[in-house]
Amino acid sequence: MVLGELVEALLDLEMLIAAFGGGAFGAALGALPAFIFTGFMVIAGEASWLVSSDAVAIRNNVAFGPPFSPAISFAGGAAATAYAARRGYIDTAFDYHEAKNIAYALGTKPDVLAVGGAFGVLGYVLQVTSGTLGLPWDPIAMGVVLSALFHRLILGYSIIGKVRGTGYFDMTPFEREETRTITDGGEAEAGAETEPEAAAAAQSSRLAVEPWLPHQYEWDHVAMIGLAGGLLGGYTALVTESPFLAFGISAASLVFLNCGVEKIPVTHHITLPSSTAALAVVASGDAVLAGTSNEVALIVAAVFGIVCALFGEAFQRVFYAHGDTHWDPPAAAIVFGTILVAVAYFLGIFPTTVWVPTP
Repeated sequence: MVLGELVEALLDLEMLIAAFGGGAFGAALGALPAFIFTGFMVIAGEASWLVSSDAVAIRNNVAFGPPFSPAISFAGGAAATAYAARRGYIDTAFDYHEAKNIAYALGTKPDVLAVGGAFGVLGYVLQVTSGTLGLPWDPIAMGVVLSALFHRLILGYSIIGKVRGTGYFDMTPFEREETRTITDGGEAEAGAETEPEAAAAAQSSRLAVEPWLPHQYEWDHVAMIGLAGGLLGGYTALVTESPFLAFGISAASLVFLNCGVEKIPVTHHITLPSSTAALAVVASGDAVLAGTSNEVALIVAAVFGIVCALFGEAFQRVFYAHGDTHWDPPAAAIVFGTILVAVAYFLGIFPTTVWVPTP
């Protein structure tokens, strides 16, 4: 039965065509602007749900459907950015590899939009597969994570990149502002002297290690924003009964980051798992944490916020900081956080997973 439903969903021509459009549009806007629209659409959907108890049309079909599902539009935009950088179409003053420049709108170049559309279709397939099979994680976030892996493999980028410093977690080369020089013959070592001929052929330089957020990578800072975001995510969920509204607010707040406002924190990977955990523990049922008070729920939300924030930072230090393309730390953290919700349910700690799929 489940396999038949999956095959039917994967062969849904209407959705496949729409997913191509969503991925192409995400490329045209740029991955980050497309995700910001996801946030606005979630807010609109949850507002309609609070008024009419029906958020399906906006939230499920638009915000999390082909137009703006992050697995489709954001992931398609990220893949198109990686492709455009590979082809030399992007030439800005970006400090990192241009393939990470997800705030950059790619415009209307046909081959770039085609790549975005193709990865939009891939994102739809990944999202539908996880959701239909009831795999115990956020299917959209997992789609974003796997799509980034595929775009690195398909477009010829290293999966992790060359690790500089003392290891994966070492961000001190960034703090020392060490750079590597990009030449026609490849990259020179960070801090190394280049021959005059190589220097003359230099095309650009980039930082030796590139933390995902220069203002949000120190462990204590990350933990603190995790605490704050977890508490606010949990509270928003408790007073609205929506596990998604705080996520929408967090995503929409990135409009300021996209516009260049310094030090805007990224929190959607904190607020979504925290909101979900808070609603899980106040639900009734036969579990260790069932029907708890709002105060306990807020503590649980804070713990989830801190854990997911720290996991996202750990992920970026391995898969983002040394690589060439955008591999989204928040999506990985949401996958991890929702797996924790599912595990707590299977162990009898939480009475429900709220919205997280289960087999």
